[in-house]
This record gives sequence, C-alpha cells and structure tokens, in this order.
Amino acid sequence: MSDKACVAAIEFIERIAPDLMEKGRIPGLSIAVVKDGNVVYAGGFGARNVEQNLPATPDTLYGIGSCTKSFVALAIMQLARQGKISLDDPATKYAPLKIGRPGKPITIGHLLSHSSGIPSLGTSTIALQRGIGVDVWIPWGGVEDFYRHVNGAGDEIAADPGERFFYLNAGYRILGHIIQKASGLRFDEYITEKILRPLKMGRTTLSRAEYMKDKDRMTPYRRDENGKPVPTKFPYPNVEDNPEFAFIAAAGGIISSVVDLTNYLKMNIDMGTFEGAELIDGDSLEEMWTPHAERSRNHFGSYGYGYGWGVTEDFLGSKMVSHGGSILVSTAHLVLVPEHRAGVAMASNIAGFPHAPVAQGILATLMGHDPTKAIPTLRIWERMRTLTGSYETYRGLAKAEVVSRGGLLYLVQKGFDTDAATPLIPEDDKLESNRFYILSEGVRQPVEFVIGTEKIDLYVERNRYHKVTS
Repeated sequence: MSDKACVAAIEFIERIAPDLMEKGRIPGLSIAVVKDGNVVYAGGFGARNVEQNLPATPDTLYGIGSCTKSFVALAIMQLARQGKISLDDPATKYAPLKIGRPGKPITIGHLLSHSSGIPSLGTSTIALQRGIGVDVWIPWGGVEDFYRHVNGAGDEIAADPGERFFYLNAGYRILGHIIQKASGLRFDEYITEKILRPLKMGRTTLSRAEYMKDKDRMTPYRRDENGKPVPTKFPYPNVEDNPEFAFIAAAGGIISSVVDLTNYLKMNIDMGTFEGAELIDGDSLEEMWTPHAERSRNHFGSYGYGYGWGVTEDFLGSKMVSHGGSILVSTAHLVLVPEHRAGVAMASNIAGFPHAPVAQGILATLMGHDPTKAIPTLRIWERMRTLTGSYETYRGLAKAEVVSRGGLLYLVQKGFDTDAATPLIPEDDKLESNRFYILSEGVRQPVEFVIGTEKIDLYVERNRYHKVTS
C-alpha cells in the first residue's frame, strides 16, 4: 500500500467517524485497519462509558454479535478437515433436531449457509431481551427448552434445504452444539483453545465473567423512547454457569477488541496461517468464501452467503467477504478483501452506527479509489443531505419538510388542515436522477427535485416548493 493511500484512508476515518457518531448518538466506536500484514490504523472515538467519560480505545472490549458466526464456521471446517464430521452429515446425527421435510435432511452445510429452509425462530430475541431484562417469557432455561422451541416450529418450514436463504440464529446455535458433541469440548472452550489462543487473541473471550473483570470494556447502551442512549446490562449469560448450554453463544457471544480482531483478519488474509501456524487450509477458507445461498443483490451486484461470511463477488473488481453483528447493545463489523490483503474491524457500544459503508469506504481508499465516488451508499448519503430541509411555496403559503428516516426520504407536508409524512420512493436505486414518486392506493404521483447552482426546487403535483433551510 502506498503512503498516499494510507494517509487518505486515515483522513477518511477521522473525518467521517465523528460526523456519523454525532448524527447517530453513538457513545463509543473503535476501528482497526490491516494491510499487507500490518495494522496501519487503530483508533477509538467517543466514550466506552459516558457516565464516567472513559474513552473508547482500540483495546476496548465489545460484544461482536454475529461476527461470531465466522469463528463458528471456522471451527466446523477444522473438525471436518480432521474427519470428525462432514458438511454433508445430517444435523440430526449430532443434535436432537426433529423438524424437517421427509427425505430431505438438513445438513451441517445447510446450517452454515442459512439455507435450512427454516425462517427465523427468534431465539436471539428471546435470549438478548432476557439478558437486558425485557423478558418475553418463552421457556429458555437450557438445552431442552432450546430444542423444545426449535422442534415446535415444524409448520414454519418454508422451503426445502438448499433452496432459499433464511438467516437463522438457531442454526448457528445448533452448530455450536455440534462442535461440543464432535470435539468433546464445551463450545467456548473449543473456540478459545483451537482459535483464539493460536491467534494470540488473549483478551477475546466468550465469558461474561472475564469481560466484567477487564478495565477497558464497553458499557452497553440501548435507546430509550426518545432515542437517548442509556446504560444497560450485557445481554449474554455467563457460559460457565450453564456449561451444557454454552452453545447459546454460538450465534453471537464473542467479546473482543478491534486490535485482537486484527490477528483474526491477518489469519484470513494469509489463507489460514498465523505467524507460521496453520489453523485451517486455504481450500477450506475458499469454500467458506464461496456463496452457497443467494441473497438480495447489493449496490455491487451479486451477493451471497458462504459459511459464516457474506460474500460480495465484485467489490470494485475484487471479492469482498464481510459480516456484521449486533446484540442490541453493541454492534460490530468485520470485512476483508483477500486479493488486496486488506481488512477492517469495527465495533461500537450501541446499535445504529453504519459500519458497512464506512468499512467499504476505508477499503476503497486503500485500493486507490475516492470513497465518495466508489461507494454508492456514501454518495446516497450526500445526496440525501443535499435534499433534506425546509421548503416553501410562493410567499410561504404552503410549507413542507424533507426528512431522512431509516434510509428513506420522507415528505412532510404542513398546512392549515394537513400534516402528513409520506415516503419518497426513488426512481433509481442510487438517487442520481433526483426523481421520486409517492405511492397512494397503487397510483404513482411524481416528485422531482431540481438542483440549481444557488437553489433547490421541489415539484409535487401542483406545487413548486423552494428550499429555504438545510
């Protein structure tokens, strides 16, 4: 990587992170970047604990949520390589899974790729809400309750195995159980002994007790009814307290820092090897990075799910593998472009930070691109910022607001007897035409923004609005 690309990537991070944190009310954020075997950036923003004003650092421990799934998939591939399991084995060979379609077994491979045919069963909703004290009161005391819940969902099956992608946290918990059965080790013990220790990820853990002992740990936050961050509990239980059900953590229970995660990124970039020790062979990694289930296309085209990783086949000309994670009170993101030997680890102590487009912007910069031109989401954000604001018709007789909510623009029209918010649906995915429409009872009504050198006009039916404030 050139010094120029490194400087540009750092400037991009330092510029965009504080801005997005302010807009999203994000207490703390940490980012680390790997290129060509080196950590070229590691930084913290904001506070890991707002009440004590303790800074977020690159070493702050966060719950990384579903980023855990790539570790689970790696463990399964290790066991398969050792001949202890096969990806073609029915899951029922190792776990008391009783649902499925006759003659069409759900295999380990189907669980890895979220292609079992079973839609979400809400196991993380049960587990995480209980963890923060908002219980839904579905029985959830251990292994028997888990399988009772899963096996009671036979009528929910919506496709044959391998036919359709349904993100299934329960499936990864079953994989965690299979790891326990096939290895003879408790799930968290296997991950620690076979992956974390060889990678020298000394502070990474699945133990809530160990996390609570660490001085540089996040305080988890969730939002109140007004969107204000409030401190809350860490939602995952302590795995040592219920060892048979330790595999509850397989869906998202790893706790780590972005600095520790750089070792994991380096191992993946070096095709399964870390400091001379091989954790997995390159062919197994390639299989993990091959789409086995098709997902909705993204801005870069084809997008699928491999084994524990999301796979974008053409990210600016190269394959990108990534995974995000959320446990309600913290979020994380891992992404790498193996061909360019580059990767990013990010984490924050609340939900709501847009990790993926920021990480993509970092990688684009390292690859020699201008991120604001190369990453469609960043361009869309800029266009939405341009269009949002207050608008008025001639002499202010009618007023409107264009606001951004949840990734969409809304037109809020205000008048003597009107105060309605309507989504503006773009005519093109990247908002480049500035043409939208309102959909009312199946009928499209066009909406158009006209951007001049000094003003922006908005046309809605009979009205011509002029932008008056941003």
